Amino acid sequence: MAHPLKLAADIGGTFTDIVLEQGPKRWSGKLLTTTAAPEVAVLEGALGLIAEAGFTPGDVDVFIHGTTLATNALIERKGAVTAFITTEGFRDVIEQGYEKRFDHYDLMIDRAVPLVPRHLRLTIRERLAVTGEELIPLDEAAVKGLADTIIAEGAGAVAIGFLHAYAHPAHEERLRELLRPLLPPEVTICISSEVAPEIREYERFSSTVANAYVRPLMAGYLHRLQRGLGNAGLNAPLYLMMSGGGLTMLETAARFPIRLVESGPAGGAILASRIAHQCKLPEVVSFDMGGTTAKICLLSGGEPERAHRFEIARAYRDMKGSGIPVRIPVIEMVEIGAGGGSIARVDKLGRLTVGPDSAGSTPGPAAYGRGGTKPTVTDANIALGKIDPAFFAGGKIALDEQASIDALAADIGKPLSLEAHWPAAGVAEIVEENMANAARVHAIERGKDIAAATMIAFGGAAPLHACRLAEKVGINHIIVPKGAGVGSAIGFLQAPIAYEITRSAIISLDNFDAPRVNKLLHQMVADATAVVKPAIGAAKPTVRIVADGRYVGQGHEIQISVPVRTLNAKDGATLKAAFESAYGTVYGLTIPHQQAEITTWSVTVSSTVKPPTPARKAPRKAAAKPKHARKVFDGRSGKLLPTPVYWRFDLAPGATLKGPAIIAEHETSTIVTSGFSARIDSAGYIHLERTK
Repeated sequence: MAHPLKLAADIGGTFTDIVLEQGPKRWSGKLLTTTAAPEVAVLEGALGLIAEAGFTPGDVDVFIHGTTLATNALIERKGAVTAFITTEGFRDVIEQGYEKRFDHYDLMIDRAVPLVPRHLRLTIRERLAVTGEELIPLDEAAVKGLADTIIAEGAGAVAIGFLHAYAHPAHEERLRELLRPLLPPEVTICISSEVAPEIREYERFSSTVANAYVRPLMAGYLHRLQRGLGNAGLNAPLYLMMSGGGLTMLETAARFPIRLVESGPAGGAILASRIAHQCKLPEVVSFDMGGTTAKICLLSGGEPERAHRFEIARAYRDMKGSGIPVRIPVIEMVEIGAGGGSIARVDKLGRLTVGPDSAGSTPGPAAYGRGGTKPTVTDANIALGKIDPAFFAGGKIALDEQASIDALAADIGKPLSLEAHWPAAGVAEIVEENMANAARVHAIERGKDIAAATMIAFGGAAPLHACRLAEKVGINHIIVPKGAGVGSAIGFLQAPIAYEITRSAIISLDNFDAPRVNKLLHQMVADATAVVKPAIGAAKPTVRIVADGRYVGQGHEIQISVPVRTLNAKDGATLKAAFESAYGTVYGLTIPHQQAEITTWSVTVSSTVKPPTPARKAPRKAAAKPKHARKVFDGRSGKLLPTPVYWRFDLAPGATLKGPAIIAEHETSTIVTSGFSARIDSAGYIHLERTK
């Protein structure tokens, strides 16, 4: 039987990556994102690649898509006018937030502005107790007035969030039922008990508002894309990548678009997970650097850390608490404004800074010739010889090297009195230090020794900076996979079809109520299976259960694994031991004789993915001759060094070479600095190993 033909598309802030795969064969392409209408680049890139590979759109068996559209809408505040209805007395919860300062020393602090202005935060009399007892009936007579206000204000979306609805959704469901016939059919309604049924009303309300805010935009985009694909003859099933690392069908994605906000980075983490298993790597740090951002994720035992909380649109770069929190299943990673398009400048204090703002695809870096005049990281890499203008993005995007040099000289060199290659070198050094600091902090917060990990580098810009970043954080081993420049899209093709459900239910581990937990988990497994079943058919799904635990009285939790079976009373002690082990790893101690509890339970049901073929070290052999040589700046020595350029596909398994060198391919280039050597393994991966 022929292998299925699978297509993947990843829309980033700067580039749209397309990958076509049939068994061991793979074709890929990279083109600039069409910001105003993202589906245009997807359709153009997909149809072009299909034709280039000798297929027709009708030959495609499955299409997998990830997009930053929801994230960008939240950051740029381009979602629908949204109304929020909540329990009387709680209209300002989404503005009060955590009622604390995220930066104690900034007297002029700016918090993230709520997505819903105060005049659209509406209330209604109702109240359910934490036990579910009805303290105040829902004021059904007031619903008509709410609907009139929503229509008069031109709202296109409504979010409903009541106190204790995470466990007792009756009033939310009833209000939705009453509102629906009173509002125009195009107005979307989201309720918190479906979007984020977890404790902590601020995060639950915030998540529901964010979902409602982007749902009209995302639903419209997804259905336009589906129509465009159909008109082109591509009628294969369309799956969307979710932030938690699983695939879902279009209908679910359109209903809960907030789950797509980290879909691209999640694809990269899935790729890193496959490689970690393939190469039997116990500890991994994945480094994904694209045109707009850099993402760093830690993996242990081949699995990325997962969480149920994410922060969007931070007002302050890398400052926790300055953004909009959402409770969604997400792969834990740190994301910073350090991509190829990140803009470099000299600030008022005479300091060289890079990002977090990006030139994106429009106008793009100065070298793109699309109107951009500000120097970026890409411009610096061009000026340093790391990017060959003739082969950028497979030769499909022309670059103006002199424009990069001029922009760097004007905005960086002149203010700082730097000449020659030093303005570009300064930009590269700053962006690499920013990423190194983020990686160090992310590892320390999780009790990890980053220097003991192997780095897996992918994304269009990561292989350009991987060696220098590894030197800064003490990493000795780097892997650059095949197709690294479109790594997240390749990760989409390796992801399972999956759905994750979370529920808050506080259960003591010292007096463990096994029957209650079994009943809860059984229902969650059934609900998640119902979402996945249409896509996987008769195949047996895989079930994963995790829980958030804490000591009684604490306000933060640590995630632990839960056995997938019927639990008994003795499992309380087993789970407590697992919690205290994880607690000790993070904090270096445990609290003797202190009771512990689970606050939130999470169930993921997914399809089974075939394990990858192990990658092995191939017998050593000499590398093929380089294509040519050019001068490239070496950050280790601070000099422009004559550097041979190898074509990646000329390097057979076992080929070895010493830095400095460049290993070029269609969508990126791997810079092997003077402190590293490179070898090719049986899977075609580049292994960079420190020699100095």
